[in-house]
Amino acid sequence: MTRTACLILLVLLAACSATPSAEGVPVATTATTAVDSAARDSAAHQAHVNYVRVINSNKVDSFATMVTDDVVFLAAGAKPLVGKAAVRAWVDGYYKAFRTNWDKPVEELVVAGDYAYERYRWTSTDTPVAGGTPIVDTGWGLLVYRREADGVWRVARDAFGPDHAPAAR
Repeated sequence: MTRTACLILLVLLAACSATPSAEGVPVATTATTAVDSAARDSAAHQAHVNYVRVINSNKVDSFATMVTDDVVFLAAGAKPLVGKAAVRAWVDGYYKAFRTNWDKPVEELVVAGDYAYERYRWTSTDTPVAGGTPIVDTGWGLLVYRREADGVWRVARDAFGPDHAPAAR
């Protein structure tokens, strides 16, 4: 292919990939948006994998990297935990009491811009650090992820509870 033919091909490809706005400035077409959208959606799905991984690491510092500074935890039967410091303190106490392992299958994940929400089920196995029988529980949850300025998807809200009536006290 000659240089001229290559140049013409490149110009035609560029013309097909950008549509001029009313001001004559090229704007992204659906093809570009679809690629960007697919990458964004994939990264949001990966956030779920990362969140489960850091929960199961049982390391509070790793966990803290996955939540926003303004994170809110809404646990059934408990007062809301607002802010990274409050959630971190709660998680630290949990990790000091239990070695935990969570399975969190996603039932629905929807991405919209810099936010994503996820509906999930969970099964937790909490083995007391002091020894004793592991406690297995199951439940539901709803997460909101936010893509932050550094491009990382983090948990902004996590609401969760058991899928059964609370135990009698």
